[in-house]
Amino acid sequence: MSVKVAFITGSAKRIGATTASYLHNAGFNIVLHCHHSTETAHALLSTLNARRENSASLVVADLCAIEGLESLAEQVVNAFGRIDVLVNNASSFYPTPLGKITLAHWQDLFGSNVQAPLFLAQYLAPSLAIHQGVIINMVDIHADRPLKDHTVYSMAKAALVTMTKSLAIELAPEVRVNGVAPGAILWPEQALTEQDKEQVLRQIPAKSLGKPEDIAQAIHYLCDARYVTGQIISVDGGRSVVSSHKV
Repeated sequence: MSVKVAFITGSAKRIGATTASYLHNAGFNIVLHCHHSTETAHALLSTLNARRENSASLVVADLCAIEGLESLAEQVVNAFGRIDVLVNNASSFYPTPLGKITLAHWQDLFGSNVQAPLFLAQYLAPSLAIHQGVIINMVDIHADRPLKDHTVYSMAKAALVTMTKSLAIELAPEVRVNGVAPGAILWPEQALTEQDKEQVLRQIPAKSLGKPEDIAQAIHYLCDARYVTGQIISVDGGRSVVSSHKV
């Protein structure tokens, strides 16, 4: 039986890298992706191939360059001759206060969070269908509860949620489409004050940050959950069920 293949965008570091390693340990072959983080991506590639020879590959691409996405999809399929799982993990995230929003912000945030996942799904759907594959989109609890000063990002994630549910209908029954909505897993790369961190933790019933492995575990579940499609799984320590909180 052929080994299943997972393609994870933005998998050089943070949650993407953890997910790649987790699925690799579960027996998947992995197609890694990065844009700028080539050094860390190559290090992870070497680590995975050292664990299991010829089990990982790497593609380098700007996901916001829509004209290159079809070629990228071809590279992904050609890496191992098949694709079973597409994880749309790559995501730009930063504040865009009203009055300071630019076209570049719009193109970057929608390009990485909506445009690339949509067109990668379109280009990879025929190959995914052959093996009854799955698309897993990394959404956000802020798709439902917008984050102050992050209007464009929150809009983009809301669009990704709608896309997830729409594609689940359109691609059924051959391809399942689901989403994972992380809560506070890792602090943003942009610095937060200790007061900001304490405020976030007060909003979480579990009273702690999650771990990247929590997201990877949810993604692994969705890889094999044959009767689950069109769903968004929140992995947030209960934050999304709190009826009211400040953001």
